[in-house]
Parts: sequence; structure tokens; C-alpha cells
Amino acid sequence: MTITYTIISFIIALSILITFHEFGHYLVARWNGVKVLRFCIGFGQPIFRKRWGKDQTEWVIAAIPLGGYVKMLDENEGKVAPHDLPRAFNRQPVVRRFAIVAAGPIANFLLAIVLYWFLFILGVHGVKPVLGSVEPATPAAHAKFEAGETIVSIENEMVASWQDARWTLLRYAIDRSPNVKVQTINKNREINWRELDLSDIDPDKLNENFLGIIGFNSYQPAIKPIIGQVMSDGVGYQAGLLVGDEILAANDTEIQSWMDFVQIIRANPGRILELEILRNNQVTRFTITPEEAKENGKQIGKIGIAPVVNQAEFDELLVTVSYPPLKAIHKAIEKTWETTILTLQMLSKMVMGDVSWKNVSGPISIADYAGQSAQMGLVSYLAFLALISVSIGVLNLLPIPILDGGHLMYYLIEMLRGAPLPDKIMLIGQRIGLAMLFTLMTFAIYNDINRLITG
Repeated sequence: MTITYTIISFIIALSILITFHEFGHYLVARWNGVKVLRFCIGFGQPIFRKRWGKDQTEWVIAAIPLGGYVKMLDENEGKVAPHDLPRAFNRQPVVRRFAIVAAGPIANFLLAIVLYWFLFILGVHGVKPVLGSVEPATPAAHAKFEAGETIVSIENEMVASWQDARWTLLRYAIDRSPNVKVQTINKNREINWRELDLSDIDPDKLNENFLGIIGFNSYQPAIKPIIGQVMSDGVGYQAGLLVGDEILAANDTEIQSWMDFVQIIRANPGRILELEILRNNQVTRFTITPEEAKENGKQIGKIGIAPVVNQAEFDELLVTVSYPPLKAIHKAIEKTWETTILTLQMLSKMVMGDVSWKNVSGPISIADYAGQSAQMGLVSYLAFLALISVSIGVLNLLPIPILDGGHLMYYLIEMLRGAPLPDKIMLIGQRIGLAMLFTLMTFAIYNDINRLITG
């Protein structure tokens, strides 16, 4: 995945999300008779601008796509002609101002619902939650889960894929829930209920291999150590390995599966290995030195070969979850609500100190996720857009001055006291809000850089 591809995916994502957010403000402002002077996507030098419409609204696309704004006629920002005073934002009843400001975050939630609705109709692809090996001394091991079992439900919520299982368990892990009831079915079609204790999961590791921390591994069909492909530029080709060769041993260690061989190769970058190969019913010995490669900051070995894979076995583990249009609407609203609640729970845990601020992601991480999801296909990219749209909606509703939620807080106070807050208090609030946002962004960028350095 190239940097250019990641940047383009990130810009497209931001453009869609910001446009919907600002269009929410714009549309409700127009419905309430407020005059809109400018609709801008991005900041900095304009690269496109055009005026049109009855009010000659200026439509602008700026060079830095990290935000946007809708500028409305307002006496607090300049002189307003007498005939336009009824259309000034500040002259509107507080209920109308509240609706205009709330429309931006609401637009993000509506976008998420539409995206999830489309995904549920199109079909969400996943892998069946069939257990592979269970890691020792983990919550899954203590609950006596066994390899070969399939997770059916968690706390009576049906689970169709590992993605569903991870999402559901993450919600309970954030609450440090003890004794989460998980239903499984084994190869003999016997149903088991087990109590999974998530109370000791380290909150700092929720963004890591969460299922692995619980002790779950996805089942993988056994792959025999038979070579199915040899890359012409790899050291395997240079050593004389051929398609059809069966690997019997490496440095006198018996090889029973392809994964056994992969682990030895990865653990020995730059070191000489003696291989025993079965070719045409004869055992042959080869010497090979895995080339050094870097993965997640670690040195590993590679030799440029791939196994023979029984695709039918892997296809049996795949599942596609889809719904008819009406049912999909219900599921989309439910998914958006669950994502919103989970985001709020995560934020509250961070504020209370129960969850580390290491889980906050900044623009670099989000750009990386955008590129990865786009590379995986349309479904993954749309799911990413829906998730980020919910996050933007939630973030903008936080009662932080200068954000939409801060303005909504001011309007609620105005409704209760019957008059706006004094300008001096609002100015102090803006300064506090800027400081809070700067602190949050500093955490996010620091976490991004730290992830890049540590791999």
C-alpha cells in the first residue's frame, strides 16, 4: 500500500464526512430562513470558489481538508443591513439556533445509518467464529473453551462472525464485566454455556489483539508443508526448491504443518538452515539462508515460497451476513446506536482514568486505517466511513466550548435563564475549549508517532 493511496483514501473519507456535517448546518439554517454567506470545505488557500443561489452563497473548497465551516449572517461578526436583520443567525429564537447547530452532528449519525443500511443489504463478509487453539493462562482458558467450538451467542446476542464476537466482547470489556455468558456449539453439535471473566483485561490493550488477549485464536485449516508456489526473486528459488516439494525437517526439527515451517523461517533471519525435502519419493537435503525483513519493527526471515492451499476448506469458514431492506434499516439504526454508546463509554472511561489515553488515535492513524480499509474493498471502506462518522458526531456533541456541543450547552443555559450568557464568560469558555482541544490533539499525535516508532 503506497503512501499516495493512503493519502487519497484519507482525503476522500474526510471530504465526505465533513461535507455531510456542514451540509447539515447549511440545510437547517436555510429551512429556518437564516442567510448563509459561505459554505467551505477545508482550511487555508481556496482552490475552488463559486457563488450561486438566491443569496449568492460562496461555495469554497480549500487546500487543507481537515475541517470546514458554514458562515452565516451574524451581527456578532460584522455589520448587517437593516433589511437582512430578520435573517441573521443571532436574531433567531434559541430553539432555532439550537437546531441549526445540532444538525451537523445529527447529519453524521444519519450518514452512518445510511452507510450501515447499505452494508447490511450488500452483505457484510466475515469469518465464522470457530475457535482454534486457546491460549493458556487467559480468560478463555480459565472458562475452559476448547478448539473446534463455534461461538453462537454472547449474553443472548447472536454472533455470526469473529467481527461480531470482537465488537460484542469489547463492549463488555470496557465495563470490566465479570462472567459474560458465551454460548458455543462443538463438532458434535453439543451446546455449551461458559462464563468468561473480562474484569482483568488491561484497558491499555483494548486497541491491540483484543481477542488474543482474551485467549481466542481463529481456527485455521491444517496446511500440509508442501510447496505450492516459488517466487522467482526469493531465496527459496535460488536454493533450488520446487513446487510439489514436501518439507520434512528443518535443522533436524520435524515439520508437521506449514505453520511449523513458517515459524522456523521467521525466527531465523540471516541464519543457515538445513532442510530435508521429499521430492519424487526421495529425500533430498538443501541449505538455505532466510533473507532478513522487517515486520512491525521486528526482524524476521523470509524465503519467498507459499503452500498448497485447499481453498474449499477456507471457503467453508467464510460467512456473509445480509438483510432485506426493511430489516437492514433496523439493524443500521441499532448498529449506529451501539457504536455511539461504545464511543461514549470509552470517552468516559478515559476521563475517569479507567482506560488509557493511549487508545486515542490521531490523523496519522486514521489515514492509515482509511488506506487499509480502502485496499480491502468497498465494504471495508464504507464500514470505516460509518465508524468515523459516528465518532465525529459524538466528538462534536461533547460540551466543549468552540465545538457544536459547547454551543448547544450555551443555548441550554440560555433556555433555562431566559437570556444569553455574558460575552466575557463565553470568551473564557472559548479559551478553555481551545486548550482542551489542543491537549486532545497533542495526545492523539503523540500516540500516532509512538505507534510508528514502536511498530
